[in-house]
Amino acid sequence: MPEPLLPPKAVNFTISEEERKVLTVFGSIAVAIMFLSYWLEPRSRWFVLSFAGGCAATSVYSALAQVYPITVIEALWALVALQRFARRSRLEATAAEF
Repeated sequence: MPEPLLPPKAVNFTISEEERKVLTVFGSIAVAIMFLSYWLEPRSRWFVLSFAGGCAATSVYSALAQVYPITVIEALWALVALQRFARRSRLEATAAEF
């Protein structure tokens, strides 16, 4: 008789205290970049791109921390910010022509 199919066992990742500290610092820097870039967006389109990078870094952080809903949300915010950067770049290039 064949063995019954069982669901795969959950993988339990454990990290050291030192790795946890490094991960916390990385996440804090990523969120700080997001905050400052969002605050400074009116000054330059490059801050919009920086915001997208901060969102992507926060997405990586949340994936490493195994908080997957936040990973998806931050990845979507990064895509939205890249779209805003592209649109703003086109608008500024068009305005420079006149």
